[in-house]
Amino acid sequence: MSRNFWITVLIAFANSISFTILIPVIYLYGKQLGLTDFQTSLLFSIYSGAQFFATPVIGKLSDRFGRKPLLIISLTGTVIANFVAGTASSASILFFARFLDGITGGNVSVSQAVVSDVVPPQERAKAFGIYSALTFGLGFILGPATSLLAQQVSLGASFLVSSAIALIALLVTLFFLPETVQTRAARAQNIFDLGLGNLVKGLRLPGIGILLIINFLIGTTFTIFTFAFQPYFIQVLGQNSQSLTLLFVTFGSLTMIMQTRGIAWLTQKFSLVSILFLGICVRSLSFMLMPLIPNIIYFVAVSILFSLFNSLVQPMITTLISLNAKPEIQGTALGLNASYLNVSNAFGPVIAGMIINQSNPITYGYPLYLAGVLTFAVLLFAIATRHRYIPGQVSDS
Repeated sequence: MSRNFWITVLIAFANSISFTILIPVIYLYGKQLGLTDFQTSLLFSIYSGAQFFATPVIGKLSDRFGRKPLLIISLTGTVIANFVAGTASSASILFFARFLDGITGGNVSVSQAVVSDVVPPQERAKAFGIYSALTFGLGFILGPATSLLAQQVSLGASFLVSSAIALIALLVTLFFLPETVQTRAARAQNIFDLGLGNLVKGLRLPGIGILLIINFLIGTTFTIFTFAFQPYFIQVLGQNSQSLTLLFVTFGSLTMIMQTRGIAWLTQKFSLVSILFLGICVRSLSFMLMPLIPNIIYFVAVSILFSLFNSLVQPMITTLISLNAKPEIQGTALGLNASYLNVSNAFGPVIAGMIINQSNPITYGYPLYLAGVLTFAVLLFAIATRHRYIPGQVSDS
């Protein structure tokens, strides 16, 4: 892998820690500022909803003007937004900060586009596996652990630390990352015109549109699970924030192992599509098994199985989209993918929040069952449409 690839991974890694620091505290911080469970779900949704509209615009701009300036803008937004959130005195300020972070938050799709720029097609599955392992895998180890230390000061301190780490990523981008776009996209009449009409057009891109639909459905079912996961772990299983953090560390460790070692081995034995199906299948089974027995040992065992195979899903989808996208639309395609994933993140928490009744803790298990059933339906859909996105078999018509 090239030097520019590793610089990009370092930037994405710092950005990932900045993001994962917040995972254990957003729910608790919202409750501290007087929000109900449903209102807290909206706190998650406003961030994802803002990203839905902003990310494809940022992706298109990166194709036209280059990756570096757009990555700088995105990271600057994260620095400012998390500083504002960490010093928030009311829920309304916190909502504004989450919106600001979302509307400027296209850094993941832009950094993925950089990887596509600097890594040849035959090495992208391995590259995105390493990228995911060191950003999301290791990030899920260090982020929550760092958050636990910051929480010793206050919940808001986690946001301030997140802002500081995003600032490090911004400085690395400014001083060490060169521009990687070789083929600039043609100038558009309105560079910001990548709204709903263009999102619909994205669905017609050969080999890409169907993957956008699959990832949207996968993301919706996954975020139904993620919103209910923490309160289920604490309310139903009787655990605390320390044990929750240890579980996140375990998730991150297993994800990193699978994405650095497992994906490289699996791609030598099986096709990308087969690996994707395996990951979705085990994810579905894990969701439905988790709430069957309200026992911490059982729950951790199922969670370990889930973590290993769940780590296969996003690298496979990202790789398939990248392989099906022409060089001049890599940023646009990955931006669209991130946008559909972001809007799915907006729906999932609201669905879970409507199902949960905080006066009856057992209802925290209901979203897990729902997520499992819906994920299995997505698997069937992905299998039925596989001929439309397998690289080398996609028609331009």
